[in-house]
Amino acid sequence: MDAQFERRLLLSMNGQSSLQSLSPFKSPLQSPLKTSDRYIPLRSSLTISNLHYQINPQTTSSPNQICPSPTTTTTTISPNKKRKYEHNQIGLGSGITASESDLAIYRQLLQNTLLDTNIDSILKISDIQNINQENSKTVQTKKSIINKENSSISLSSTPIFRYSERVAENSISTSNLINKYHFTRSPISNASVHLLYSPKKSIRRIPKVPYKVLDAPDLQDDFYLNLIDWSTSNVLSVGLGACVYLCNAQTNNVQLLCDLTHTQLPSGNNNQSTIVASDTVTSVAWADWSNILAVGTHRGHVHIYDVTTQKRLQSMCKHTSRVGTLAWNDWTLCSGSRDRSIIEHEIRQQSALHVFHGHTQEVCGLKWSPDKSILASGGNDNRLFLWSKSQPSQPLHSFNDHLAAVKAIAWSPHQHGLMASGGGTADRHIRFRSSLTCQTLNICDTGSQVCQLVWSKNSPNELASTHGYSQNQIVVWKYPLMQPLAKLFGHQQRVLYLAMSPDGESIVTGAGDETLRFWNVFAKAKCIRNPDSKLNGLNRMR
Repeated sequence: MDAQFERRLLLSMNGQSSLQSLSPFKSPLQSPLKTSDRYIPLRSSLTISNLHYQINPQTTSSPNQICPSPTTTTTTISPNKKRKYEHNQIGLGSGITASESDLAIYRQLLQNTLLDTNIDSILKISDIQNINQENSKTVQTKKSIINKENSSISLSSTPIFRYSERVAENSISTSNLINKYHFTRSPISNASVHLLYSPKKSIRRIPKVPYKVLDAPDLQDDFYLNLIDWSTSNVLSVGLGACVYLCNAQTNNVQLLCDLTHTQLPSGNNNQSTIVASDTVTSVAWADWSNILAVGTHRGHVHIYDVTTQKRLQSMCKHTSRVGTLAWNDWTLCSGSRDRSIIEHEIRQQSALHVFHGHTQEVCGLKWSPDKSILASGGNDNRLFLWSKSQPSQPLHSFNDHLAAVKAIAWSPHQHGLMASGGGTADRHIRFRSSLTCQTLNICDTGSQVCQLVWSKNSPNELASTHGYSQNQIVVWKYPLMQPLAKLFGHQQRVLYLAMSPDGESIVTGAGDETLRFWNVFAKAKCIRNPDSKLNGLNRMR
């Protein structure tokens, strides 16, 4: 080969022109740069304790573009495209569908095989995910601090991989010890085998639509009334105008209990039916035994009905204004009225035992504690009182932190002394209190008017609330974190009324749109076996 041609060829390969002046300190003849695509990783340290990886989704504009240029605009990825991209990354892009739990198991199986994580239970996967989320939050906060200090550093220059300290090689690991699992024929580790055979945690899904809707004409749109209640015999009582209807939740049979349009009403305190007039229903409440129903009226009367015979047993006219709330305690009945008083009636003696004075405006909420020792009352004066059955002369404690009327009151059937109360439109908060210490334990801002509250009978950490202005929704909460498990929509106006079924699984809600909607929101009761039952033949064996 000609020497001049070879010299020009080498110069062109090095990116230099043949006309450039040659430097005496640099050789004009250089061999071409040799590159290689071979990369041999060090697999001895490839464990999850040494390698942590994460990709910031905010800096990722597309699946094929990990580090976007500053000139291009970042585009958000739809959830479907993101899920499809994740499926393609793990090999599920060829028409194979899987649930989120199966994908989590598959990812953990790969990590057990490649990174020796040794996760042998599905319950541990959620714990690891929570730890990774906390670590990602801390890393993101550190990145934001660094970016504030040095604005020249862009998000695209953040490292994808981060490494922990190297473990000493002389430390003996328990995974290196020989055991019986080293001789198994399975291609996966023992932890992966336990992971595949571990039981899946069932996820309870709350239906977003009601399973039954009933028309309720003339259902009043009044925040201070309580017009529905569910008995222990699975019968729903509803006050519609001047009538009270009974609906069997199992057979859907509806019957009329009473009509106060033209009825004989007591006059004065002698409880004798002397006048015929019309009245409207303002509150209903079932007794602890299922055949007795109390009905409060607009005139301030309280009627006691026997449902089996459909007859009025007695009437009490101690109040001077409407009775908006009722609460039973064995044979005694407490009634709260617009005349700002609470009267405790003795049904067997047909007399008033005690009169509670403390509220300065209408009483709209009454609830006895599960042990029937403390009465909680809420009123339009934004105050919540706790009354003792043994000392009715003065309240045990009063709470003045609500900013609106207190109608929603609920006692926890699982934790002694725990009570929840909700405020109206100007307050919008649910406050949890302890009747033992008279302190506020937790506060939750719901964002809308709190109309009613009820605790779940079957699970100790769930409760439901109904709301008015401005969202008109039903929310199922997880206590004490107060995370919404479900938000149910369907009513067109304020959800003012709430009652729970005797089995504790369903609730019924009523609103000003004159509809009753039945929702299945709570978990089923756990079956508790009685070991002392006579039907258990194992107890008779020696």
